[in-house]
Amino acid sequence: MIGLSSYAGVMESLMNSAEEQQASCPLANSWSKTQESSKNQKPKGVGGFVLVHAGAGYHSESKAKEYKHVCKRACQRAVDQLKSGALAVEAVAAALVELEDSPFTNAGMGSNLNLSGEIECDASIMDGKSLHYGAVGAISGIKNPVLVANRLLSEAQKGKLSAGRIPPCFLVGRGAHDWAVSHGIPPCPSEKMATKFSLSAYKRNKRKMELAEKMDTGHNQTKKRRQSSENEYGSGCLDTVGAVVVDLEGNVAAAVSSGGLAMKHPGRVGQAAHYGCGCWAENACNMNPYSTAVSTSGCGEHLIRTMLARECSAAMQSEDAHQALLEAMQNKFISSPFLASEDRVLGGVIVLRCCRCVEAQPSQNIQGILGKTLIVSRPIVLGLHATADGRQRFTHISRLPPGTVPGQSLAIEGGVKCFLRPM
Repeated sequence: MIGLSSYAGVMESLMNSAEEQQASCPLANSWSKTQESSKNQKPKGVGGFVLVHAGAGYHSESKAKEYKHVCKRACQRAVDQLKSGALAVEAVAAALVELEDSPFTNAGMGSNLNLSGEIECDASIMDGKSLHYGAVGAISGIKNPVLVANRLLSEAQKGKLSAGRIPPCFLVGRGAHDWAVSHGIPPCPSEKMATKFSLSAYKRNKRKMELAEKMDTGHNQTKKRRQSSENEYGSGCLDTVGAVVVDLEGNVAAAVSSGGLAMKHPGRVGQAAHYGCGCWAENACNMNPYSTAVSTSGCGEHLIRTMLARECSAAMQSEDAHQALLEAMQNKFISSPFLASEDRVLGGVIVLRCCRCVEAQPSQNIQGILGKTLIVSRPIVLGLHATADGRQRFTHISRLPPGTVPGQSLAIEGGVKCFLRPM
């Protein structure tokens, strides 16, 4: 992972059509103190903002291009939605579909196999405008779990069911599958969702587990096996994929999707499906001056026990978002009392913050957008896209600095600023 200043510099140069002409905005100084805004020039608008990640985990250098390409495609799918007038929630779902369809990500197609050699996926989506949320957990036989989560969200917005029943927002297992099929989402046999890579990884991991079970069951050996499993199964594949989006109206949305940990127990549900843990999106209101969107990746159990997505969103309401995020990640995650028994904690987060800029002509309705990446351990593949003329895009593999201890160190990258106005 490269430092904050150099990363921000690269991203600023890619965004210079907006940056070089930005107006004075109350959030500018709170995000990147290394960049000064021009007060005499008006901003050039862009038609929305998209930030995606392809998961925290081990990223083979030989597949670096594929990881980056899928991020670009996911960004473009979301951008196309925004350009057609779609709201943020539809754009973020489109980005996730692209990530799920890639055989290189641990979501949808090519997901990790569980102990029984089956694929069970988790996904959730949150709409910052309505504050509705939809999720599925341990669902099998559905190619794009995020579509089920999004359909749950949209159906819930229609109101109560017959006889005054409350519509579900979170379904799991066979019930989630049957609900999806009954609502027009086509099934996909699990064997068709497995790839050569995921099948070979399953066979390799199964052999390692069988070998480990033959070892001495003493305390030291048990501890060694646990650490070995974390290295072999936890970092051998990418983890949760996700995206955050803001549309031209300033609405935000976030989504996540995951095949879960390799060799997980059947029925296990990770943070990708849990409320406030996998993703969070919330438009600005009287209580909150900023709209925020968050998507997490990492060890699901750690993220669930700390509700990290919601914690990061709350931190983003601070004027000094950079410092607030540092403190939130340190105090609410790395040093969280809920994770005191853990040798190390594993996670990565992408966040964005949006507010209406203060300028001389309010009718121009300009929005200011900030994007940032936080990582505690394990690299995370990123893709960035500001729509404008469709050319401002950026992909990057974030890594912890050399010499840092995974699970005990924190690094932040980013500091993207752009401005939106009606096209």
